[in-house]
Amino acid sequence: MNTINEIIAAVEEPPRSFEEYLSYYADRVGDLVNEYIPRGSHPDMDRYLYDPLLDYSKNGGKRHRPLICFAACRAVGGDMARATSAAAAIEHFHTAALIHDDIADEAELRRGEPCLHLTEGMGLAINMGDLALSLVNGTVVNDPVLDDACKVRVIAELIEMTRRTIEGQALDIGWARDGRYDITPEDYLVMATHKTAHYSGAVPLAIGATIGGGTESEIEALRNYGLDTGLAFQIQDDLLNLVGAEESTQKDFRNDITEGKRTLMVVHALQHSEDRDRLIDILSSKEKDPAVLAEAVGIMEASGSIDYARSYAENLTSIAKNRLVDMVRPSTSRDLLVSMADWFVKRLR
Repeated sequence: MNTINEIIAAVEEPPRSFEEYLSYYADRVGDLVNEYIPRGSHPDMDRYLYDPLLDYSKNGGKRHRPLICFAACRAVGGDMARATSAAAAIEHFHTAALIHDDIADEAELRRGEPCLHLTEGMGLAINMGDLALSLVNGTVVNDPVLDDACKVRVIAELIEMTRRTIEGQALDIGWARDGRYDITPEDYLVMATHKTAHYSGAVPLAIGATIGGGTESEIEALRNYGLDTGLAFQIQDDLLNLVGAEESTQKDFRNDITEGKRTLMVVHALQHSEDRDRLIDILSSKEKDPAVLAEAVGIMEASGSIDYARSYAENLTSIAKNRLVDMVRPSTSRDLLVSMADWFVKRLR
């Protein structure tokens, strides 16, 4: 298996944008990450645990979390290869979060494929998610490249990341379970920051910069950039679920409405729409009829909630880019990370 440095060097023309960066390296970094999934000591361990988890991880999307971890390491002058175990750890956490999230949401599709709990059964799917969680700290503990002090710092970041994500998930699930329609945009921002922004932006960047030997100001600048862009990432993901092309979402289109998710668009509409009661009826009914789902989206559009969420995400990324440029030394890796914010805005449109 090639190292990340060899993978990057193998591309003749460097990527000019974050979108190209993902396109060039996602599959090869996915192979790198999947090397950390072990094999069982009994053939049935592979059948019921390791093989399905590996197959699930191979359908891994754009791999932006490990890739931004590598970019942050390089942006502060570090050796990307030293960040490999940490980058893999974050991606395996993502895998665990998706498996468990789909179970909690009673989802049917993930990245265009049936969810793991549907193909393998609830018990085995939970077990596979638990295994992926065990790989988070384990990959870093067993890394012979990192010194003990660095391992402790990285693992502390991963533990805090895990706790914050679980806190956000508790809010998301709890609000839906209890039929809470008093949620404000401010409440949503707390939930989404905890559930998504830490592990999809802030922690990958902070860990990459830490392993790369960045200064404390660089580490915190990258962490804050990740918080802002990670929040924008969640908002744009929610938007794509409502108004994106169905085939581009790679999961159930508009299933956030079916699941009664309190997205930024929903909570804004609940405060501003004249059709609030009708929106609550739809959100409460686990509705799957495309015409009714479209009606809910129409309510959010009429109340300005779609435009509100889009503008909020665009403002977040605009401010975040300027702060990053001020705080982190110029480099091609920093430019890639700046381009990440542009990519988020592009996906919103």
